[in-house]
Order: sequence, then structure tokens, then C-alpha cells
Amino acid sequence: MNILFVANRFPYPPFRGDKLKIYNLTRRLAKKHTLYLVTFYEKRDELTYLKEITPFFNEVELVYLPRWRSVLNCVPALFSSIPLQLAYFKSLKMKRLVSWAVDHYAIDAVHTQHLRMSQYTADLTIPKILDLPDAFSLYFKRRSETERPFINRLIDRIEIKRLTKAEQVIKKYNKVLVCSVEDKKYLEKLHQVNNIDILLNGVDLETFDVKEGHDYSVNNTLLFTGNMDYAPNVDAVLYFVKELWPSIKNNNPSVKLVIAGQRPVEEILKLQSSRIEITGFVPDISDLYRFSSILIAPLRFGAGTQNKVLEAMAMGVPVVCTHIGFAGLQIKSGDGVIMAKESNDFIHQVNQLLSDVDQRRQVGEKGLTIAHQRFSWDSITNQLEFYVNNIC
Repeated sequence: MNILFVANRFPYPPFRGDKLKIYNLTRRLAKKHTLYLVTFYEKRDELTYLKEITPFFNEVELVYLPRWRSVLNCVPALFSSIPLQLAYFKSLKMKRLVSWAVDHYAIDAVHTQHLRMSQYTADLTIPKILDLPDAFSLYFKRRSETERPFINRLIDRIEIKRLTKAEQVIKKYNKVLVCSVEDKKYLEKLHQVNNIDILLNGVDLETFDVKEGHDYSVNNTLLFTGNMDYAPNVDAVLYFVKELWPSIKNNNPSVKLVIAGQRPVEEILKLQSSRIEITGFVPDISDLYRFSSILIAPLRFGAGTQNKVLEAMAMGVPVVCTHIGFAGLQIKSGDGVIMAKESNDFIHQVNQLLSDVDQRRQVGEKGLTIAHQRFSWDSITNQLEFYVNNIC
């Protein structure tokens, strides 16, 4: 089958959710299908990675969209009804290229990544899937409820209304995929549709391989991972350090916090201290998981599921998280991940794990088992293949 992938970002290196998913799905699907890719690239140096993805695609078509152009795209959108999230990725060249690729390569089905790219595929008349990382309107709704400057919250409220309207495009697709039951129910109720199914996020069990087993005797390192210019991650770390960290470090005099991820913003860099380490980009993040006691995920807004949580589970590291993304895991609290929505409970659960090696082992080993049973990219790719076959 000839399948066209329409992606909002160049899928390499796979260090962020949208790149990670396309990279892992296509390198497996390519074994059985002929794949084509149409995507944006933001920086010229991304072209050096072409050799990393060309083995998976018969052809790769690229549209250059530098950040300055995306910002300019958003200026007129401020005075329209177009969501800024879609305006940022607006391109007449992309629209022409997608239509050309569908005809030129005799495409059987189109996989569209993200609501942002629906503007290029919604009106195609061939079988098509829209793969959403999360319910975007839910993400912005939660973000608007956090403590942020008034102007930011005002923009978020405007964007929510626009995104809610834009999300109605899901009715034009044969199949819409989300990664959690929570997002599925939200979109079904909001838009009165019945074409939504689940495609879980996955974890690369080759990269995140616990090998001889996790060392649960380590009880002095909390880890937070993620792109540190991504708003939910920045907010989560600032919230944790301000509201939760003082009590935890006072109760555990030897504990330290490691914040790992590329492009840390200035607010994050300022947190560096004798007991807080800001690593910046880490080539092999699995090394940090091996020497961590607990992964913390204190997110206050977002949707979908969190890659950091799946990676920790695959490494046998116990996780303490808020409710954001927990429902998408479809597990009970304690099965690799302890859910603690309230601040005091989050502090208590972290302290409890730090003080109890047996509980760390029990929670971590349950997560390891579940990661291998449910979240391997091989099984998730098979599920996507089922959906594609079903609509063709």
C-alpha cells in the first residue's frame, strides 16, 4: 500500500513527541508498505538528517518554513478566526505539494499528523486518518486555568474558541486517532462524532532497555525530563520547585533534583543550585533513568500521554505524576505510576517512595511489565496498520 505521511515537523532527531511518533511508526511500517513523507523543516541544518529517514520513505518532499515566517503568519491571524496554531503552519507551497504528492505517487491512504496539518488534507477524497497527539482544545482549556499573566490567559481563551471550531474538521476524516481514552471521550462529547479510536503513544524498548535491572537502592535522585522550552514542562518544573521541592528536600537531606532536556529557557536555568542540576541536552537520556530514584511529572496542563512517563516505566523507574495524562495510561495508580493530583499528596508520595526501597521496587517492576505488554512501538504500529486497512 502507498501511504503518504503529512507531518508538521521533520521527524529527526526523535527527541520530541511529534517527531518521535512519526519516526517510530514509519520505520516499522516501511517493512511492509511504500511510504512517502511531506513535511516542513524549520532550520537548514535539519537537512543533514535526511540520511536518517530516507531508508523508510520512497520519497521525502520538504517545505522550508523558518520561524520568522511562521511568526509573520500569525500576525494577520490575530484579527481573524483562524487559530494561531494553524496559522503558524500556513503555507501555500505545502498545500500544493500535498495535492501533487497524492496524485503523482498514486497514494492509497493519507496519515495526517496533528490538527495543525489538517488544513492540507481535510478535503482530500481518498481514505485519510487524522492522528492527534491530544485534544488541542482541552490542552488550551487546562492551560488557561493555570496561574499565568492575564494577557496570556486572555489569548488562551480566544484560542480555545477558535480551536474548538477548527476541531470540527475531524468530521471529514475516515478515522481520527488520539492517544488516550480521556481525549477520545472529550472530543466525542464536544463534537458529537463516532469516528475516533485510540492509538497509544509508545516507547522504544531497544533504547529504553533496563538490561540487568534497575538499582532500587538509589534513593537520592528525582528526575524530570522533557523539552525545556515546552510550556507544560516549564510550568511543571517551576511549580514543583516553588511549591513542592522545599518540603521534599527538607525531609530528605541528601536528595537532589535533575532537570534534563534540551533548550532550557532562562527561568529554568536560574534554578541551578547545589541540589538542582540543569543538564540541557542529553544524548542518551536512558543513562539518567538508570541512576534515578523517581521520575516526577507534576504537570498542571496538557493532554494525551507523556513520553517521559512511558520511558521511565520501560526503565523500571517508579513515577509520581499529577492527573494530566494519567487516564491515558489505562492503569491503576501504583502500577508503575502513582497519581497524586493535590500538592500535599504529591509531596507525601515522593517522600514515601524515597523512604521505602521495597515500594520503589514494587511500583517500578509493575511499570516495567506494563510497558512491555502495552506500549511497544511494534504493537502500536500493528494497530495503526489495522486502522489504515480498515478505511481502505
